[in-house]
Amino acid sequence: MSVYRNRLPQLEGSLFLSDGGLETTLVHEEGLTLPFLAAFTLLESEAGLDLLWNYFVRHVEIARDHGMGFILDTPTWRASSNWSTKLGVSERRLDRIHQMAVELAKHIRHVHETAATPIVINGVIGPRDSGWSPDRVMQAGKACHYHGTQMQSFARTAVDMVSAMTMTHVGEAVGLGMAARDCGLPIAISFTTRDDGYLPTGQKLGEAIVETDYALDGYPVYYLVNCAHPGHFAGELLSGGSWVRRVRGVRAHAVRCGHVGFEKATELDDGDPDELAEECMALRKHLPWMNVLGGCCGTDERHLEAIAQRLRAR
Repeated sequence: MSVYRNRLPQLEGSLFLSDGGLETTLVHEEGLTLPFLAAFTLLESEAGLDLLWNYFVRHVEIARDHGMGFILDTPTWRASSNWSTKLGVSERRLDRIHQMAVELAKHIRHVHETAATPIVINGVIGPRDSGWSPDRVMQAGKACHYHGTQMQSFARTAVDMVSAMTMTHVGEAVGLGMAARDCGLPIAISFTTRDDGYLPTGQKLGEAIVETDYALDGYPVYYLVNCAHPGHFAGELLSGGSWVRRVRGVRAHAVRCGHVGFEKATELDDGDPDELAEECMALRKHLPWMNVLGGCCGTDERHLEAIAQRLRAR
C-alpha cells in the first residue's frame, strides 16, 4: 500500500532532496558496463541489488543528517519496451522488475525513514528515445499507449507517485500524464533543455509547461527541470511568467558542457559541487517555492551534500 499517494509531503513546502546521477555513477565510479544506461537490469542479481542499495542509502543518509525529506527514485528510467526489447527482456519479466524496484525502495524506506525525513517512493519513467535528441516526436495518444504498460506496472505496486523524467517534447509529456491519470497515479513531469534553455525540439521551456498543463487540465502535481546545468535554464525560469509557480524542482547536471559535449566526453566531468550548489541556491532565492533539489549526470553524494548544507544554512 502506498504511504503518501493521497498526501505527497513535498507539496506542503518542506525541503526534499533526491539522488544524483545514478547511471553515470554506476558507469564511471563503480566501473559497470551498463548497456543503454539501463540500471533496471541490476535488480535481478544480488550484486546489483547491493550496488543500488548502497547508492541510494548514501543519498538518503544526507537527507536524514540534515533533517530533510527524500524523493526515492526507482532505477527504471530505461524500463520501457523500446529499451527492454533491445536487451531481450520480456514484457512479463519487465513487469516483475518494476515490482522488485518498488520493493527495494520500500525496504530502504522501512530502514531509513524518520519523522523528520519522510521518504516518497517515486516511480521513474524516461523517454521512449534519447533524452537529448529524440528520434521521433510522439503524439499524446501514441505516447499514452506506449507508456501505459509501464504505468500500469507501477499502479500495481505501492509507489507513491511517478515522474516523467528528461522529457524532450510536449506530446510525450502529455501522453505520460494521460497514462498516469488513467491509473490514478500522481505524476510530476520534468523537461530537459539544451544549453540555450530551450527544449531539444526548440520549444521554449515555459511554452512547453503551459501547453502540457493545459492539455492535462493541471493534473501533474508539479514540474521539474532535469539533465541540464542551472546555467542553461536559469534565465528562462527567472524571466518566466505565472507558469514558473508550477516548477517545484531541479535535478541539475554537474557541468555546463551541454548534452552534446557530455555524450562525446570519454571521462566523467563532475564539475564543482560547491559551484553547482550555489547556482541552485541562486535559483531558489528567486523561486522560494522550489523545494525539491537533486542532481543528474555527473553528480553524486558530494554534490547533494553541498546542496543540503546550503539549504540548511539559508
